[in-house]
Amino acid sequence: MRPTDTLEATPDTEAAEATHQHDHLHEHDGHDHGSGSVHRPADAEPSTGIQTFNPECTRELVLDIPVEEVSKAYGTVTGNFRKYAKIPGFRAGKVPDSVIKRRYASEIRKEVVDGLLPQRFNRAVLDLGVKPVGQPQVIELTVEDGLPLHVKAVFEYLPEFSIDGYQSVIVEKPSVELAEEEFQRELAQLRESRATIEPVEEDRALVDGDWAEIGYSGLVEGEAEAAPLDGENELVEIGGKGTIEAFTAVLRGARPGQELKAEVVYPANYAEPKLASKTVAYTVQVKAIKKRILPELDDDFAKELGNYENLAQLESGIRQYAGNRKRRSVEGETKDRLLAALCARFAFPVPEALVQEQIDARLERGLRALAAQGMETEQMRKLDFARLRAAQRDGAVAEAKASLLLDRIAQEENVTVEESEVDRQVTLIALQSGEQAEALRERLTQNGGLSRIREQMRREKVANLLYERLPA
Repeated sequence: MRPTDTLEATPDTEAAEATHQHDHLHEHDGHDHGSGSVHRPADAEPSTGIQTFNPECTRELVLDIPVEEVSKAYGTVTGNFRKYAKIPGFRAGKVPDSVIKRRYASEIRKEVVDGLLPQRFNRAVLDLGVKPVGQPQVIELTVEDGLPLHVKAVFEYLPEFSIDGYQSVIVEKPSVELAEEEFQRELAQLRESRATIEPVEEDRALVDGDWAEIGYSGLVEGEAEAAPLDGENELVEIGGKGTIEAFTAVLRGARPGQELKAEVVYPANYAEPKLASKTVAYTVQVKAIKKRILPELDDDFAKELGNYENLAQLESGIRQYAGNRKRRSVEGETKDRLLAALCARFAFPVPEALVQEQIDARLERGLRALAAQGMETEQMRKLDFARLRAAQRDGAVAEAKASLLLDRIAQEENVTVEESEVDRQVTLIALQSGEQAEALRERLTQNGGLSRIREQMRREKVANLLYERLPA
């Protein structure tokens, strides 16, 4: 064996090109790169070059295994195949080696590589003193009975970098206290949500703030054959934010019973694509005037909203709920800014494998959100995933870098996660998912999820520690 410690250029930059959501720290997905294992690709063939590495944290490794060991391995594997091979014309266990090697050439070759390569590869990587990330890319492989086994591969590793002075990196730490105007805004929004629309009995014209109950029929300019745009008993707020100005202009001052004409020119970015950039001529019938009535802020209003005996209890509940929400939001945003400041302070390369893992995690969260909103699987398949991956890249790089920084600071600060803390987290996840805690723990242990949870909990502890140290 002769490992060489050289830097390899990125094999293929097109892979990254072929391949909006703001995430606070507690939503980041951890990377489990603690084992340091390096495994040969399953087919044992040189890579096709579609894998992309960051050349700043990539190394090359060459191994040559003596012909004696290769021949011995071929003999052992061939003997194992002979025991179970069933070939017409030969008795079981008596098939000649030449026939076995010819019939099962690819299978034997794979088992020889599996037996000889991984352990030696891992040991050689450790001798280099680096911690590998992701899967290596085999770029040369010679495996043949009677010849030395030769393999050359490139792999990414965790970079070494300094965090000297991280304690001095600070950002503004805003107050998390709920201000009185914020409370009043919450109370007003709650009141608005309980408003009712009531008819106006007096005989008068529509004014701003009123709601007009209308029927309408519209014809799109240049589309005479198209069906008209009809609506009945629609409510339109005069001067409202969601009301097209042309409707407000026509309806303002109108009275019930009137028929009006309105021409609406829709903007190019209108939310309904079929109307974007179109001009529509509407005939509008005013049917009634209605008014939005806000409920009185009293004990009866509080009782209608739930388990509140009076208005004072309701206000106390709103202060607590809104206060907790503001605290979580401010803390999350402050931690994000602090991590961004740390990333700006300490420059180091990020392995592409970690970036791609983070892109995968961000896309998975996005797809779950789309599914929750009702998007069908067939619709998801039609998404432009190359464009989506490219759009997530900058955020993924920042998250991967922040995770590496938090891991280093955790080592410096001796931050650990107790097994009891992991147990509580697994129990919480089980409650949320409806899965039995023991079954969940077993599954997470098998797929590496448990170590990722522990790793992420440690990062959150570090972020909390750094946040608490910020000057108020």
